[in-house]
Amino acid sequence: MQLHALDWAIIAGYFALALGIGLWYRRRAGTSFVDYFASGRSLPWWIAGTSMVATTFAADTPLWVTGKVAQYGLAGNWLWWSWAFGGMLTVFVFAKLWRRAEVLTDVELIELRYAGRAAAFLRGFRGIYTAVLMNSIVIGWVTKAMAAVLKQTVLHGTPAGAGDGHMDLWLVVVMLAITGAYSVVSGMWGVAITDVVQFVLAMVGCTALAVVAVDAVGGTDALQQKVAASFGSTQAFGYLPDFGAVDPWMPVGVFVALVLGQWWASWYPGNEPGGGGYIVQRMASCRDERHAVKATLFFQLAHYCLRPWPWILVAFAALALHPEIRTWAMAPASAGLPSAESAYPMLIRELAPTGLRGLMLVTFAAAYMSTVSTQMNWGASYLVNDVYRRFVNPQADERQLLRASRLASAFVLVLSGFVSWYMVTSGVSIDDAWQFLLALGAGVGAVFLLRWFWWRINVWSEITAMTGSIVLFAICRAWPTTAALPTEYRSLLVAGGTLVLWLTVTLLTQPEPAAHLGAFYRKVRPDGPGWGPVAATAPDVRPDGTLGHGLACAALGTTVVWLTLPGIGAVIFGQVGTAIGCLGGAAVAGALLLRLAPRGKADASPAG
Repeated sequence: MQLHALDWAIIAGYFALALGIGLWYRRRAGTSFVDYFASGRSLPWWIAGTSMVATTFAADTPLWVTGKVAQYGLAGNWLWWSWAFGGMLTVFVFAKLWRRAEVLTDVELIELRYAGRAAAFLRGFRGIYTAVLMNSIVIGWVTKAMAAVLKQTVLHGTPAGAGDGHMDLWLVVVMLAITGAYSVVSGMWGVAITDVVQFVLAMVGCTALAVVAVDAVGGTDALQQKVAASFGSTQAFGYLPDFGAVDPWMPVGVFVALVLGQWWASWYPGNEPGGGGYIVQRMASCRDERHAVKATLFFQLAHYCLRPWPWILVAFAALALHPEIRTWAMAPASAGLPSAESAYPMLIRELAPTGLRGLMLVTFAAAYMSTVSTQMNWGASYLVNDVYRRFVNPQADERQLLRASRLASAFVLVLSGFVSWYMVTSGVSIDDAWQFLLALGAGVGAVFLLRWFWWRINVWSEITAMTGSIVLFAICRAWPTTAALPTEYRSLLVAGGTLVLWLTVTLLTQPEPAAHLGAFYRKVRPDGPGWGPVAATAPDVRPDGTLGHGLACAALGTTVVWLTLPGIGAVIFGQVGTAIGCLGGAAVAGALLLRLAPRGKADASPAG
């Protein structure tokens, strides 16, 4: 794909802007340790929320969505839409609790909730495990996606010669270096502000490509006709899977397993049951509880309602223009066919005019860099807050902590660079890495949810959930009967077995010390009957009493998401009756939500 002067100017302008923002905020990041990792707990909701959305919009996301649409049709997106209820629970139930806890990382909560050596070990282990293993895998797969985009666009047709076999990786190295530069010097301030710019650029680029792609097919009517004619079925456009079809693309059991089990069963970066990871880091960076709730709500609505349709339209356009992509999606890896995920950058190369070519490369660069910068800062926060400050140098002053923070950020970047190189050169697919991360987090979701609301859960509950889920996953993969099951069924089996294991261990082991539980209860003030014995010892503590309202709001918020998605699709495809019904229902649910939503407090005091 040939780039012209306008394309190069757009690309150069973007990189200059990203570096400029990082340098502008370097002084704020150097003020304190909390400024470096949590923006001094002073981010407004719209910056924190947009930063969450930008981080989950990675270079791999449009590619992965394209692959799933080619495999399952529109309903393939239920693989991630099914997390909506868990996300809304984070908004209306857990966001205020995380902000009250005033932790810098989610694993810091472990010693706030549990006591003793086992809790200290679990905090340190999870800090290293998340920062080193999971973080590196995430950066590795988004790097692989970025390399795939470059191969299909600027490097497509470039003759392979001595020394240029990995030109895509060297271009990614340049982006890693620029991302590392502004992330290391500017901390969370630079990361969050750059995320806002990157998200706007990415959405503009994806929307522009969707318009061009649909126009190339001949409009939305032609798009539907060509896709349906190619596959002899209208399943491709069903928001809900067509369970009555002779050969359903997504069987009813898989769909039910996703909707009923995905949101609570698995831990996954950006969609953790009860909140976690960099979502908690953004909530911790907010000014107060109210801003934390608003930021998380904006994230959920933008994540599910605003972003998907531009990607989906490009995926459908690719299927209309290249029916063979469906064959690619259904073929086993051993067949040697191209990946269906490559269809998205392929359309950039084929359809994007001058100017849009540069903008699309900036779109993917922005998506890639927003994810990498967050993963760097987030991963380093574990190494410094939960390893260095907790175990190595508890008396470290601000100067030592800031130096350690920058060194940890650089370490995470270098380590992730090696993992990225391995994943790109070894042929690991994006979906393989995604499924591996889901497996690592399978079964732990329930304990992460319930530890806030049941005093009896102890540190051994959480340790059992972590180890048990990994062991059960290995058994399910090795045992022929379960190995042959779809991934969604295996995940539910692992989650259910893990739930039984950790509940059994909980009832067989001693609860946490009463004084420690009391301190947690006073600080966080969780709702519900699960803290009855502890609440009886602290009659002066007044929980909000809004748990019921929060659960109702989570259900209404999920309704808004699940009705808005098909409503937008109906508008795009000119289905007036469906659009009015879906968007009208979403508006009613939204009005009820606004009426019932509990008001977060704006007086949470910052903590260092």
